[in-house]
Amino acid sequence: MPTHDRPPRVVLVTGASSGIGEAAAHRVARRGDHLVLLARGRDALDRVARDCDALGAASTTALTADVSKDDEVAAAVATTVERHGWIDTVVGSAGVVAYGRVEDVPAEVFDQVVATNLLGTVNLARHVLPVLRTQGSGSLVVVGSVIGHIVVPDMAAYVVSKWGVRALVRQLRVDNRDRPGVRIGYVAPGGVDTPIYRQAATYGDAAGRPPFPVTSPERIARRALDVADGRRSGGQVGLANDVIRFGFTALPWAYDRLVGPLFAVAAQDQTAEVSPSPGNVLRPRGELNGLRGGHGNALLAIGANVVELARRRVQG
Repeated sequence: MPTHDRPPRVVLVTGASSGIGEAAAHRVARRGDHLVLLARGRDALDRVARDCDALGAASTTALTADVSKDDEVAAAVATTVERHGWIDTVVGSAGVVAYGRVEDVPAEVFDQVVATNLLGTVNLARHVLPVLRTQGSGSLVVVGSVIGHIVVPDMAAYVVSKWGVRALVRQLRVDNRDRPGVRIGYVAPGGVDTPIYRQAATYGDAAGRPPFPVTSPERIARRALDVADGRRSGGQVGLANDVIRFGFTALPWAYDRLVGPLFAVAAQDQTAEVSPSPGNVLRPRGELNGLRGGHGNALLAIGANVVELARRRVQG
């Protein structure tokens, strides 16, 4: 239900047509705030906007924009300020994934993953932060990933982009210390049940899936908005992230030996047929957008992967 003990706030969400961005939009709508939703695809974005109106948003504005294109981000932020005169919170959750070794992922796909995830966050900060600094208040919260703290097989483009996002957030905090009312937040989920894995570019031997333990997009959205409001600290979401990061940092010899086989079992779908595809990296695939990814029980998927890998070994 809308919150009536304060004026409605203005919240801008990127990647709003699916997954964590959609979950954040729903949560903001339920508390009765103004929403500005950004994504590349119009149909999926309009679907989320209608849902947000029904959930109680004070207003909902849907703007098609590719965050990797600076002029489109600039126009979206300008439109937001023109309509509302203010921005309270920005949640940057737009992202794409590519699977495959560096030499196997086409250059345009690799570059676009970095452009969307990293340079898209740069573009967002470039145009949002001057508004927040002029106001003297407001929050920018960026959704990163545990993969911004470790490395995993066959995800070089995503790894590079998310390490870059983490560095960018740290830099922004230093650069904006003179505006204590401006918050720069960061949230790093592990496996999340969103469509991003099914939409990923694939140039490897197996399809991706969220690694165990899998959390919900609603949980990540809740944490991101709590960070924006100053109710929670940012950083890792889930104890498993801390365990993985400890292994990567403290036991690199063991991590590097184990990450390959563990990733194949826990973060890929060995039972699915795959063929080279750019997925939604170069252009949106709205038919696959949605709040959840429908990946099913992660433990059952791990069991199926073990059986499949054992079958391949027996067949030689």
